[in-house]
This record gives sequence, structure tokens and C-alpha cells, in this order.
Amino acid sequence: MAWGFAAFFIGYGGYYLVGMLLGALLPDNSGGFDPSEPPDTGPLLLLAFAPNILLGLVPAVLSWWRGNGLRSDFGILPKRRDFRVGFACGLCALFGSLAVTLVVISLSGPPPETGLTRLMQGDRTVWLFLFALFAFLGAPLTEELLMRGALWGALEHYRVPRYVILVLTTLIFALIHQEVWRTPVLLVGGLAIGAARMITGRVAASMVAHATNNFLPALLLFAVAQ
Repeated sequence: MAWGFAAFFIGYGGYYLVGMLLGALLPDNSGGFDPSEPPDTGPLLLLAFAPNILLGLVPAVLSWWRGNGLRSDFGILPKRRDFRVGFACGLCALFGSLAVTLVVISLSGPPPETGLTRLMQGDRTVWLFLFALFAFLGAPLTEELLMRGALWGALEHYRVPRYVILVLTTLIFALIHQEVWRTPVLLVGGLAIGAARMITGRVAASMVAHATNNFLPALLLFAVAQ
């Protein structure tokens, strides 16, 4: 999977450029698309998901073009062991992240308000439902194909030790979110999610772990949407 580096940089580069483009098209939301102010029309709503979709689309395309397909390159279809290991690691990620969040709040106070925070206080049922669904199912798919799929596979190709890969991908996973307050939380969660990939050797397990980790935030969004 030497092409994994190209998939990672093109995927993340596309994500960043599309985010900048959306920021230019929506000048009232400096810094990019603000999910607390979604477009009024249904088709434009998909713009919120476009950058994140690229994270997984680019590795998928390169896997079909240069590799052996998603099943062979990434092990994308979960097996029973993937569910068991992924669920266990996802619970570790969830409870570990919650514990670190409490520590960070005690040291530095509550997190700054974000577009998502304001979104949860709003009355946009359809938006909240779609956002929660994407957080639970979409983000684990796209982000894992990029991080624990393309990047992990490329590092394995060049025989980087797997524990080094685990640490590197965890660090990059936390940093590319560009959320300073959440960085310690993302490091803990990313480490547990990456452990699922390392134990099974399959991206499907890290996807299950990532979805398990995202379940509680998504559930809160569903509750708000009802």
C-alpha cells in the first residue's frame, strides 16, 4: 500500500480545500461552514457533509484503482471478531474520553461554544437528525478509511513498527481535527480506536470502535431532535 500516503494527503488536502471553498462561498461564517447556520434548502444541506466525505472517498478510489479493493486492502466488511474487539475498544475510547473531558473541564473550565453547541440548542429537527446519523455512521467510515486505512497501511508497507504506527496515527488523528480544547480527549479516544485496528489488522474493527465512541454524542443529538 505505498499509494496509501497519496490517498491520505489527497484526501485530507481535498477536505481542507473544500472547507476553504465553503468558507469563501459563505462569507458570513468566517472560518468555514458553520453547522449552526445550515442552508435553507435540502440539496444545499449536503454541503455540510462534502468535506468529510472526501476523507473516505479518496482512499476508496485509490484502493479500487491502485490496490486490491476495499475488502482486501482494508478489511472493510466486519466479521464477528471485529464487532467484539471494536465494541470493547470503543467503550474504552468512550469512557476514557469522558474521564479526560472531566479533567480538562476541571482544569480549564467548560469548552468554548462551537457551531455544534449552538446547533444542539436550536430547533432544526431534520438537521439534528442528519447530523447525528452522520456522526454515528458516516464519520467513522470516512475517517477510518483515511487514518487507520490509507495512512496505517502505507506505514505498514514501509515496515514501521505497529506500536509506532498506533502512536503516529493517534497523534495525527487528534491534530487534524484542529480543536485545541479537545486534543487530549481525541488522543485518548484515538488510541483506543487505533488499538482495535492493531489487534485485528482490519479497518472494520476500528470503524466499529469509532461508531461506539460516537454513539453517546449522536444519541444526545437524536434526543434533541425528537
